[in-house]
Amino acid sequence: MDELLEIHESLIHALKNDKRRYLLEKIDWSNRLIAIKGARGSGKTTLLLQRIKYCLPEDNTALYTSLDNLYFLENNVVSLAKEFTLQGGTHLFLDEVHVYPNWSRELKLIYDQFPNLHVVFTSSSMLQIDKGAADLSRRAVRYFLKELSFREFVYLKKGFELPVLTLDELINNHTEIARNVKDRLQSPMVYFKEYLKIGAYPYFLENPNLYQQKLLTVIDLILETDLNVIENIGYTDSRKIKKLLIAISQTVPFVPNVSKLSERLGISRNFLVNSIKILNRAELLQELFSPTKGIGALTKPEKLYLNNTNLVYVLSKNQPSEGTLRETFFANQMKHLYETHLPKKGDFLIEGKYTFEVGGKGKKNDQIKGVPNAFVVSDNMEIGSLNVIPLHLFGLLY
Repeated sequence: MDELLEIHESLIHALKNDKRRYLLEKIDWSNRLIAIKGARGSGKTTLLLQRIKYCLPEDNTALYTSLDNLYFLENNVVSLAKEFTLQGGTHLFLDEVHVYPNWSRELKLIYDQFPNLHVVFTSSSMLQIDKGAADLSRRAVRYFLKELSFREFVYLKKGFELPVLTLDELINNHTEIARNVKDRLQSPMVYFKEYLKIGAYPYFLENPNLYQQKLLTVIDLILETDLNVIENIGYTDSRKIKKLLIAISQTVPFVPNVSKLSERLGISRNFLVNSIKILNRAELLQELFSPTKGIGALTKPEKLYLNNTNLVYVLSKNQPSEGTLRETFFANQMKHLYETHLPKKGDFLIEGKYTFEVGGKGKKNDQIKGVPNAFVVSDNMEIGSLNVIPLHLFGLLY
């Protein structure tokens, strides 16, 4: 265990970023078993290290380790937990559990055998925790870490703190909120356009010029490594899924014609629909349905978006259209926070209550005329009025 302690110490010492992610304050850390899911690159490792460095005593009672460490080729997690608790350890942070074959069974054993040990583990967003070898649904409290919001991007880049809003607060007070954002940022549109291109992942803190290259590498790791480890998908099928992702990315927002697409790519209907579900769980796609449509394992979505605007930029052959970027951003900021569907009129129905029509500056109410609780969301606008809300304000929801 000494080698793991050395790595832990070096990582904690090297952590310089004290700007904390939104989820750090939302987690109830008193729970004994906490699961944090999220896409590759969303910042799960940094979140764990920040929790240890800034929120726990410096008394060596916490240990961070990643389960892809070579140590676990000859040692198991249960024996680590036993040795750690015998030395007085109280908080064990396990990163990337999906690469460890018996993760669910051993976490259950740790929970049952070491009642004074608090365990936090992270996994890929694709991992279906309740489908592990042992049922953790009654034991693990689950959280999801989204990519950076526009608010977090501004905070990490410039140190400007903007408020976190609920959707109701934004709708009811958007004019005052927009004025405050403009006073704080002076030119919010400059930051917003940058966020759309390189702001969803923290790679811009390292080298903005290599951002898209880094993101492409992460996409390849998801498709060529994570699919195999988590979904047991071999190289040939993972290449087919990559072709599907590229095909969708060229025409987003994408209304899938399953028959034509499966014929074009040489894959079966069931494989195609299942692949879309996997890409959605991997946080590479967003599926949208009408509120009346039942969603089964093989139900095709009615509309598809790439998961965020950074993916649109890196996967599109041509300059993305402003319309695609607007709708992708709006859908992404709602994902995992609010129930999102496709309405009969407008672009998005949120929580079955609010209808939003997303467009450029000067967008009219025509398409949502007569719809209750309906709003126009306009890009390239700093301050709105009445039911017209600036698009960038929806980046303050977390």
